[in-house]
Amino acid sequence: MTLEQLRVFVAVARCEHMTRAAGVLNLTQSATSAAIAALEERHAVKLFDRIGRRIALTAAGRAFLAEATAVLARSDAAERTLADLAELKTGVLALAASQTVGSYWLPSRIVDFRERYPGVRVTLKIGNTDAVAAMTAAGEVDLGFVEGQVNDATLAIAPIGEDELMIVAAPTRRADIESLDADRLAASAWVAREKGSGTRAALETALTAFGVDAAQRNIVLELPSNEAIRAAVEAGAGIAVMSRLVVSASLKAGALIAAPLALPRRGFFQLRHKERHESKAAQAFSRGIARDSR
Repeated sequence: MTLEQLRVFVAVARCEHMTRAAGVLNLTQSATSAAIAALEERHAVKLFDRIGRRIALTAAGRAFLAEATAVLARSDAAERTLADLAELKTGVLALAASQTVGSYWLPSRIVDFRERYPGVRVTLKIGNTDAVAAMTAAGEVDLGFVEGQVNDATLAIAPIGEDELMIVAAPTRRADIESLDADRLAASAWVAREKGSGTRAALETALTAFGVDAAQRNIVLELPSNEAIRAAVEAGAGIAVMSRLVVSASLKAGALIAAPLALPRRGFFQLRHKERHESKAAQAFSRGIARDSR
């Protein structure tokens, strides 16, 4: 049974005439009659009684008409859904982002996308860089956004921006960051993110660049979010490497001060699985990000 046979059956049932139904369908009368005959023969059921020059539904035909009409309605709805998805009138865009990108850089981009495509629902999962890379590789999300490098051959990785890093402390710890050298960096009490996060990787890269090896690092607190680190540092727990995006308000308010020491900038990257289908919504979001990055 095909959708075309169902369309012919419904048209004939409504017109109660083979020739008129053929005209509505833009088919020949023979093709219309053949479609009905094929249905009746295939299922060994009589759908119409032939009464002179007109036809009338049998009891079986009347029962089948309701089902055929419902199937065609669902088919039309499915076609409209595909058309709406293609035109981004509907759909879902699943994103994942590491904390700095997801909490401070990405939200305004999501708002811009929703203004252009209000029918597309956007979901966002937050995790550290390793977790976001894993979700993207597993196909759990359409796109991932991270700070720091990711090494995964299954992912297409595109740079989308840069982040300014700085060493910050509470004003009560001004002496700890005024003149930093390798010895003071090694002796300082550090508040850090967990391993696997882009911010933790940035801390380790910075300390290595200043000659502080892993064995010398004095990490007194390891916390799972930027906000927790910022609060701990403001409370005087130690010093930290953080993004300017995260600490700019605290710097303006005087709750934190920055060390006069330039750190290497780090990149923000978009991740996409190389072999999975890229939805229209994901393509549109990527184009918007690319425009912002230029």
